[in-house]
Order: sequence, then structure tokens, then C-alpha cells
Amino acid sequence: MTQVANDAMNEGAHGASRHYTKVAIGLHWLIAALLLAQIGFGWFLGTVARGSPLRGYYVNMHKSTGMVLAVLILARIAWRLLNQPPDLPAWVPSWQRLAARWSHIALYVCMIGMPLSGYIASNFSKHGVKFFNAVMLPPWGVDNHQVYALFNTTHVVLSYAFVALIVVHILAAIQHTTRRDGVINRMVSPSQ
Repeated sequence: MTQVANDAMNEGAHGASRHYTKVAIGLHWLIAALLLAQIGFGWFLGTVARGSPLRGYYVNMHKSTGMVLAVLILARIAWRLLNQPPDLPAWVPSWQRLAARWSHIALYVCMIGMPLSGYIASNFSKHGVKFFNAVMLPPWGVDNHQVYALFNTTHVVLSYAFVALIVVHILAAIQHTTRRDGVINRMVSPSQ
């Protein structure tokens, strides 16, 4: 038996779970799918000409889904704070542990920063947010192009940083899958 397999069998011997909970796994995959769709939708908005009849409709849909996603992301963060995630297996090198920790922190910063900066930008525009094109949420800030531009630029830059982090995250998952080292199983098979 290899050391990796032996370590994998001994993980959790002290009562700690080797897998995420069903709630954590569900929130991970739901939010991942919704965020990828939202990023794609945001980039699609760049192709819709300003002043075109459907631009306001699409922009408000993007803002609205971003607000809903923000609530889901906050729920995920709350769940993670209240439920200790499983430790990585003992054989994972310290540099990979550090990389995983900091990449997850960066992912969370983007997940919080993107909707927050988009929402703030919207409130320093005369348009505000028309929630799902039905309920007008008047802006609480003044119409200020410079403040809007700052937060909108932050929103866009974070989207590109987020995509780069997602690519790294997926590549790491692929590496663990091809190595069949059991790390990926923590996010696909819930704890009992």
C-alpha cells in the first residue's frame, strides 16, 4: 500500500470529517454555476450598445441576479464560518496548503467584491437598480460619474481576476482528479 493511500485511510481518525457537508457542497456547485453564468452575462453586456432599447433591461437583470448571488454568497460564507471545512490530507505539501488557502481567500474576496462594487456603482448613477425590471430601488448616492467609474472599473477588474482564479482552481481540481489522490472527493461526496 502506498503512503498516500495509507494516509487517506487514516484521515479522520480523530473524528474530523474528510468531506464537506451536503450544504457546503450544494452551495459550492450552485454558486459556481450561477457565478459563471453571471460573468458570461456581464461580458455579454459589453456587446449591447448603449442607448439600445434592450440595454436597460439586460443591465437591470444583471444587477438583480448579482444581488441575489450576493445573498447566496453571504449564506455560503456564514455556513463556512460556522462549519469547519475538512483538513487537507496530511500528505499534501505545505506549499500546496498555502496556495489553496490564499487562492480560496482571493476567490472569496472576488465573490464579495464583485457584487458589492457593482451595487455601489449602480447607486452613484441616475439609473439605480430596477430589481428584476419590476421594483425600482432608487439610488441612495448622488449621480456622480467619477465615483460610478471607480466602482464600475473595480467590478470589471475583479471579474477578470476572478476568472483567472477560477481557471487556477479548476486546473488544481483536474490535477487532483488525474492523480486520483482523493482530494476532489471532498467536494463531490458529502460527509455522513
